[in-house]
Amino acid sequence: MFLRHSEATTGCMEGTPETRHSLPETEHQALPLHGVRVLDVATFIAAPFCASILGEFGAEVIKIEAPDKGDPLRAFGTPTEREDTTLMWLSEARNKKSMTLNLKTPQGVKIFKQLVADVDVVCENFRPGTMEKWGLGWDVLHAINPALVMLQVSGYGQTGPYRDRPGFARIGHAVGGLTALSGEPGGTPVTPGSTSLGDYISGLYGAVGVLIALRHRDLTGQGQKIDIGLYESVFRVLDELAPAYGRNGIVREAEGSGTRNACPHGHFPTKDDKWIALACTTDKMFTRLAEAMDKPKLASTEQFGDLRKRLAANESVNRLVAAWTGSLSRDEIMDKCLAHDVPAGPLNTIADIFEDPQFAERENLLRFDHPELGEIVVPNVFPKLSKTPGHVTSLGPALGQNTDDILQSMVGLSLEEIKSLRDSGVI
Repeated sequence: MFLRHSEATTGCMEGTPETRHSLPETEHQALPLHGVRVLDVATFIAAPFCASILGEFGAEVIKIEAPDKGDPLRAFGTPTEREDTTLMWLSEARNKKSMTLNLKTPQGVKIFKQLVADVDVVCENFRPGTMEKWGLGWDVLHAINPALVMLQVSGYGQTGPYRDRPGFARIGHAVGGLTALSGEPGGTPVTPGSTSLGDYISGLYGAVGVLIALRHRDLTGQGQKIDIGLYESVFRVLDELAPAYGRNGIVREAEGSGTRNACPHGHFPTKDDKWIALACTTDKMFTRLAEAMDKPKLASTEQFGDLRKRLAANESVNRLVAAWTGSLSRDEIMDKCLAHDVPAGPLNTIADIFEDPQFAERENLLRFDHPELGEIVVPNVFPKLSKTPGHVTSLGPALGQNTDDILQSMVGLSLEEIKSLRDSGVI
């Protein structure tokens, strides 16, 4: 069912406990971002997710963490037997090296500047002004490395009257306009899935921005900064919300499982207490559904064959469909829909996903053998590239696991100097 890591890569070589799954050097060098070095100084999800994507396709990602407890994401989600590690951390900090560094100390700032001189990308998502407060703002880092690309993610971006406000994905969903569309009409607005969707969307836009900026740098030698507000990423993916209001004054509100643009188009219960999603965006699709229901006359011009009539009788049409789905099991409904080419799909729980042959065939789940924690299943690399597919070489590292190696190889410090920094709390 799953793509086992040992099957995804060949010739795994020995290394530290966390990196023993590393790709052979020749295969690693074939990845498109090999040679790109990233400093991930961010926390939680948004900007770090961008760094994770880059790491999956060959970039070397160095995670800079505070010496005491590291990235708060280490304590977010389901705990594991390892003190500084949750399942969330293992999955989202994949392919990263961990280096501890106290950026609130002069020595920590000096070392960070030395690292910046030899990297391509810096990812941060502190509240605007934090990096500047530490003496590590864009102007300073750009002067050190004019070719540097810097991703900055915050709740509201680096400018505007809200720039200093704290922001999380849930706030971005609300301010960006998504939450007002979610839930049942007249009910409490909800966050879809109660997930960190806005963080992930911002990380994706961040990765796009970084790749564009790296392309520009390769052409001109000039670096640049990328400024993303969580609410902006959410707002950008809301269909026709803006033009519909700007032109016609339409304010869309929560519509439950349906939509004002199509009918029937939503979620319907089945006889075995499961749910199925149906999408009928055209008259032709509704005709197919009516045939699947063994009620072809529903699609006649006298009844609901025209979209405008269906929208006007939305509740009646949905009740007819719900009565039909409620009379059969989910598998029976799926069989009938597929036989008539009706767009339909089960509302999968994660348990359903683990048994779904589509997820298995597409290798969407990666079974990873962690040296300390045993088998961990994580979402596999996406998108899929035919020539240079990405890889998961390691899950989230232990706090400070790579500090000594990085300080020796990139900064040129001796073991004695490293010990002194550790004793003084710099690392």
